[in-house]
This record gives sequence, structure tokens and C-alpha cells, in this order.
Amino acid sequence: MERKLVSIQVVESLAPIEGADQIEQARVMGWTVVVKKGEFRPGDRCVFFEIDSVLPSSAPWAEFMRSRGFRVRTIKLRGVLSQGLALPTTILDGEVPEVGTDVRDRLGVTKYEAVLPDAREVAGGFPALVPKTDEIRLQSALGVLDEMRGQAFYVSTKLDGSSATFFRAPEGEFVACSRNWALAPGPNPIWRAAERYDLAKRLPPGIAVQGELCGPGIQKNRLGLSEVDVFMFGVYDARVGRYLDFADFIGFCKEYGLRTVPIEREVRGDEALHFEHTLDRWLETARGLYAGTKNRKEGIVVRPLVESRSATLGGRLSFKVINNDFLLKDEA
Repeated sequence: MERKLVSIQVVESLAPIEGADQIEQARVMGWTVVVKKGEFRPGDRCVFFEIDSVLPSSAPWAEFMRSRGFRVRTIKLRGVLSQGLALPTTILDGEVPEVGTDVRDRLGVTKYEAVLPDAREVAGGFPALVPKTDEIRLQSALGVLDEMRGQAFYVSTKLDGSSATFFRAPEGEFVACSRNWALAPGPNPIWRAAERYDLAKRLPPGIAVQGELCGPGIQKNRLGLSEVDVFMFGVYDARVGRYLDFADFIGFCKEYGLRTVPIEREVRGDEALHFEHTLDRWLETARGLYAGTKNRKEGIVVRPLVESRSATLGGRLSFKVINNDFLLKDEA
């Protein structure tokens, strides 16, 4: 499911904030959001902006966000974590659509991109045969918890790096890509990783490998690596239009000498059958440090051991849970 950066949602509940007279906390989808006191009642519709929404600087209703660069971030107010922004539907200045409607374009909102490649590095668009690597956050799609119940699954560590995709088209052409673009061969770290593993020659036709590029000069190198490397989190077979199951993914990476993201645990059998999937449990599981460091990890990714389709997401059953401690340290 493509992430709806701005959509019409429902304020499910409200709760007071200790010592606060002007603000209160609201529950929207799976998110806790700080709102103006008295602005909403439970059951009201709102315009909900997810993290990394960039509001239009010319809109009067967005002026209060100027000091924050108009970007929606995770913040902490009076001890309450606020993840997102809920505003009254009156900012739409017209008919209010039904719940779930995407209103990003209507409001002129864009998505924050931390790093954009130099125009000289771009060789073309991202390959149409391969899915992009934008994982949905659990709080935005709580229905996946019901879909995961009873299934064997695994948990991997979400690395704080830069997304990379390497793909050999069925016709044989090889491309190395950032999150959104195919990059021209050169000294950029994505092509250096492709050369390190000789992927242009070794990758089978129709196969894409996707991973996180980490190391010196990428984000803050929270893994403490001495050199740049890529850690795979998925292998996609474009010939049949699906990702490899977990066992085949691990086997493929071993065969080609590729590193994978850390696998924290596998849950099978009776444990999987009776595992209690709740938002609070997964938020707690996402906490912790990167192994061998004192750096807070970004979070986790949860997927079934056997690839499944999600009705909630309209695609692959998979979700990420971000470590709230990481968000507060690096985004607040």
C-alpha cells in the first residue's frame, strides 16, 4: 500500500495531559497526536499529516509550522510523544471527503527527502518491474496485526542507512538504484557496493536484491562500520512478481556472498499460533541498541516466513515499527 501522507481520518479518543491547559492527546489510527484542547471531540473527522509531511509555506493554515521548517516531525510535549499532526477539516475550504481519502495533492503537501542524488548521478527512473522499498509504519495500518495472527514470522533489525536496489532486467540490462532513481555508474556508494559484489555480472536476469547501505558518510554510521557495505533485506523475482520466502532469501544471499540485515528472531509453530500481536508489544520490541554499539537502533521490520498478501495494504504483508527512543533523539 502506498503511504497516504495526508488523509481524512477519525479522532478516535481524547485524553488529558497532566499539567497542560491548552493541549490534550488524541488517538488517530494507531498514532498519539497532541492537539489543541477543545478543537476535537471523539468521532470527529480531521486532516491527518503523517511524519515527514512538508506543509506548503504559502498556506495561511500552515503558518504556525514556519519555525519548524513546515516539516511534521516526532516531538515531545509535556511528556507526551506526538507523532503526526491533526488539523480541523476546515483547512480544506470546501467539501470534506470520506474517511481514508488522500488529500495530499489538494493541500499541496510534499514528502521530506533527507538526501537527493546529484542530478548528474541520475540515469533514469526506478525500474517499473520492481517495488520500491517504502515500508508502511504499523501505526498507519493496524489491520496487519490481525492478518499476522497465527502465521510464522521473523523480525529483522531496521538499519539506519540509505536504501539500495540492484536489478538485472529479464533482457539483461543491470541498474543500481537509490530509493527513487536509477543511478549512473560512478564513484557513488551504491555503485561501489554493486562492484564489490560484482552484481552487474553475477545477478540472474529478472532478479532484484534490495538492501540498506551503511557505513562512514551515510547517515551517522550508527553501526560503527569501518567501510561502506550493503545489508540485504529482500530478493524480488520480477519474472513471477513476488519476493522470495524467508528461507529462499537467506539461501540466495549465502549463495552470492551477500550480507543480510540482522535477523533478531524467528517465530514458528505453537509460539506463532499463540503470539499476541499488539501495537504496544511491537513498540516495546522495537526499542534497543545496534549490536556492539551504544547507538539506538531505528527499529524493526516484521514479515511472515512465507510471503503473504495483505488485504489491508493491498500488497505484500510486511510492516515496520520505529523505535520511539530513536525518533526522540534524532527528530525532536
